[in-house]
Parts: sequence; C-alpha cells; structure tokens
Amino acid sequence: MRVLISGACGRMGQEVVKTIVNDTDHLPVGAFDRINSDHDILKELGLEGEECLVFDDLEKAIKKVKPDVIVDFTSPEVVMDNIEIGLHNRVHMIVGTTGITEVDMEKIEKWAEEYQRNILVVPNFAIGAVLLMKFAARAARFLDQVEIIELHHDQKIDAPSGTALKTADLINENIRKQSSGSKKVDEIEKLAGVRGGVKNGINIHSVRLPGLVAHQEVIFGGEGQSLTLRHDSYDRKSFMPGVRLALEKIATIDGFVYGLEKIMDES
Repeated sequence: MRVLISGACGRMGQEVVKTIVNDTDHLPVGAFDRINSDHDILKELGLEGEECLVFDDLEKAIKKVKPDVIVDFTSPEVVMDNIEIGLHNRVHMIVGTTGITEVDMEKIEKWAEEYQRNILVVPNFAIGAVLLMKFAARAARFLDQVEIIELHHDQKIDAPSGTALKTADLINENIRKQSSGSKKVDEIEKLAGVRGGVKNGINIHSVRLPGLVAHQEVIFGGEGQSLTLRHDSYDRKSFMPGVRLALEKIATIDGFVYGLEKIMDES
C-alpha cells in the first residue's frame, strides 16, 4: 500500500517511518508535519528509498501523493481535523493519537460510513498492553474492587491515557455487582484530587515523569488478597508490531473499529 505518515517528525512518527521502510512491503509516499516541510523524511532518518517529502498541509499532501492509507500519530488538538480530512478524501486511516473522546468516536463512525472508508483507532499498539486489558477484563469477573495507575513521559498532553480509559471500559463491561462485603466509606481528601479521576466507579491515577515511556498497572483488591497486572513499554519499538498488524488489516475491516484487540482476534 501507499502510506502517508501524519506526524512523521515526532518520536512515534519516526518509528513508524522506519518500520514501514525496514519491516514491511508498503511504500511511504509522503509525510505530514508542521516542521521540516519540503524535507525528505527518509534522508533525514538515514533510510534508503524513493523521495518521501514532508508537507505542512495534510490535504495538499493527500492530493499530491495519493495514499491508500494514512497513519496518524499527531496530537489531540489536531487529530479530529486530520481524521475528517483523510476520510473526506477517501483514504483509509490508522490512528494512534490519543485524546479521542466518546463524542469524537460518534463523529468518526459517521464519517467512516459517509465516505465509505475504514478507520482503525488504537489507544495502545503494544501487544502486551492489549493482553493486559484482556486479562483485566477477565479478572473483573472475580475481583470487583479495582484501581488503575497509568504512567507516561512528561510530554504527554492528555490524561488519563486512552489505554487507561479503554481498560476501565473493558472492566466495567465484565465486572459483577459489588460484593456485599465491600464497605464504602466517606473519604476525606486532604488534597483535592488525590484519589485520582473516576470513570464509572473506577479510580484512575496519572503519573507524568521524564524517563518514562508508557506503563500501566491495574490493581484488584479482594478479601485478604490483591492482584496486580502491569505492562511496561520501555521503547517506542514496542508499538511497531501492532502498527504492522494494523497495516495488514486496514483494507479488510468494516468502517470504524476501535481497539487493536478487534483485529488481533481475527489474525
């Protein structure tokens, strides 16, 4: 396929470009970013291949290089505009940018249907992170008290992470009624927000520090016991197997799909 990389000059975007060139048979035909416009991204990264220019206008890039699919790793502020432009121009999309809300997803589904193109939105491309979410959903059937801690680098804009929100959704879909032995107390927060944010009864805590990449703990508590599930991405290369899988499947999915686990089950 002809691939356009959106956000190609960012850390994730650069890894995607390297992966497409080195580990797939797909062709990077263009890039979109606000910096390094008119530069050859392959030459910038020391990669071999035909010229792959960086454009500072996504629609202009699409019309010039005519991609089959756009891989987007940009920012929450621009991702919805990018999605609308891509689908409107009849291009399939793979989106790893976080910060997409439930309201946004309703718009995306509508656009995918209107423009008859496929779009895969993935909160986390790491296979291990997807497995953690599956294990957490299974554990929720047996342990109904749970909290989530997600830890990311200090340049991540949105909190909580898309992975944490997706994990909370999967837990809530599988959790049983709270046991009668679980006694809620009237908490006193000496610092506002110290117990984290709450999504459907699940507390989520966000940590932002330099040196981190992407990490998550799901801690279940029960009578006289606890269960901790943890996943760590130490390098952005951990996301690339998921990106390759998404590229393999994007032409065969139907419309809007949310979550890598949806295509993992079919592979």
